[in-house]
Amino acid sequence: MSAPRAPTEPPAAAAERRPLLARGARGPGRWRRAAGAAVLLVESLERAAFFGVSANLVLYLTGNKRFNWTGQQASRATLVFLGASYLLAPVGGWLADVYLGRYLAVALSLPVYVVASALLPLTAFSDGRRSFCGEEPAWPLEPACPSGGCQPTPPSPYCAPTLYTALLLLALAASSVRTNLTSFGADQVMDLGRHVTQRFFNWFYWSINVGAVLSLLVVAFIQQNINFLVGYSIPVGCVGLAFFIFLFATPVFIIKPPTGSQVSSMIKLALQNCCPRLCRPHSTRDLQRAQLLPDQRFPQPGPSPQEDIANFQVLVKILPVMVTLVPYWMVYFQMQSTYVLQGLHLQIPNIFPANSANRSMMLHAQDQSYTIPEAWLLLANVVVVLILVPMKDHLLDPFLLRHKLLPSALKKMALGMFFGFASVIVAGILEMERLKYIHHNKTVSQFIGQDNYYAAPLSIWWQVPQYLLIGISEIFASIPGLEFAYSDAPRSMKGAIMGIFFCLSGVGSLLGSSLVTLLSLPGGWLHCPEDFGNINNCRMDLYFFLLAGIQAATFFLFLWIAGRYERAAQGPVPPSFTSRDRG
Repeated sequence: MSAPRAPTEPPAAAAERRPLLARGARGPGRWRRAAGAAVLLVESLERAAFFGVSANLVLYLTGNKRFNWTGQQASRATLVFLGASYLLAPVGGWLADVYLGRYLAVALSLPVYVVASALLPLTAFSDGRRSFCGEEPAWPLEPACPSGGCQPTPPSPYCAPTLYTALLLLALAASSVRTNLTSFGADQVMDLGRHVTQRFFNWFYWSINVGAVLSLLVVAFIQQNINFLVGYSIPVGCVGLAFFIFLFATPVFIIKPPTGSQVSSMIKLALQNCCPRLCRPHSTRDLQRAQLLPDQRFPQPGPSPQEDIANFQVLVKILPVMVTLVPYWMVYFQMQSTYVLQGLHLQIPNIFPANSANRSMMLHAQDQSYTIPEAWLLLANVVVVLILVPMKDHLLDPFLLRHKLLPSALKKMALGMFFGFASVIVAGILEMERLKYIHHNKTVSQFIGQDNYYAAPLSIWWQVPQYLLIGISEIFASIPGLEFAYSDAPRSMKGAIMGIFFCLSGVGSLLGSSLVTLLSLPGGWLHCPEDFGNINNCRMDLYFFLLAGIQAATFFLFLWIAGRYERAAQGPVPPSFTSRDRG
């Protein structure tokens, strides 16, 4: 029987690179905060670039003079991009844990981010499209239908391979930065105490939304009212600046080496439970290796086989909670896809109106009239987060804690799911009202960028309630979800479970995309190919109500699973799952 592990410093800790500038009596605290601030600035710039790409992606792809994509094709591409940016999160985390380390994973992801984001402005002008996408096809005029019941065939989306390649590379880079920069920033301030680490996560979430405000206020306005060449060049500059800041701050960073991953152990335990005969010979050998290797190599502390089993049991309990949150993510990501498409078909007011009969989209025109960017509706969500997070942190939570009324993370998540349900219900009701105007031929023609949309004479401000509700739901579902994934995970699996949390949110986005694809088939509610970018002959209201029904059903399922989880958590803790395994 092997001797107990001594609480000595492992060789991996010896390989940890301490900051070069953290010397002197007051050096450690000061430079730790400087390193944390650098991480927050990098995250803010990266999020500004991410939202700069995604906020007006539907508008960019549905431009008639560029790609001739339909609204459903553009919405589907946006959902795929958003979903992949979360679905690929475990890949970047696994590479960092096993091979690269968090610093190198971020440092390699940011250049990929720059290259991939540069493909979008390169496809925003004709010479660039011809270089990367081939010759632009001549779109023939459809012949008149011989019978009244025929429908024109939707065009094949131009430049789809190049754009999907760029979006998937962007998603891979963004997911790697999101997964590793969060924990890398926490590494910088961990020595200052748990309270400072918790405050870092609050400011980290705050910096995400600051980047979103910068992107939506400036970049979205330029994209919609000037051109996408300038509008999509700004995200490239943001990522390039983030990369420079990250490299410039390297001397003050704590850089930890890769420590390995428990993914293989979890897979082995899952196979042992499912196929014991297949895994029995290997499990005996693995048990022997687990007893011999620590003494033969070095006294690096790590999970024992008993702890692996306990961690696997915790993972089995946590996963159902996370999986029942997937329908919420289906609703949440509508904010950046179908909500945008709906807003393009509502009347968007002008800013600084001068001569509405002759509007120029160039800055030097004297009779210009700028339209409010539809992506500015996302600001309702962002502003709610920016205001409510500090209020919740400094006022609401302390008040509830003093009166012993503070709900658990799971109860907060259930409340967030309810607000998400309310948001999509409001969106469905608004769509019903919009379609009433369309069916009575009450439409207004409005140019957004270079594209003409036939909108209902309903102000786009009617979308504000659904954006506000989805913002409130984010406060109660997303942030407590991160808290649950971090606090209830074993210490040795926090990165893996955080990656699973992001991955499942991406699954929700991809399921929403798949549902759009299914309903866009002939006979579906979203099948309206004759619109070519418009949705006036679709039934998006039924799609919203379907999402609401799915969310309502899983809401009650979540309550049941969460209740069982909390009752089990109040029971006795197994001896093999000691306090050092919980964080």
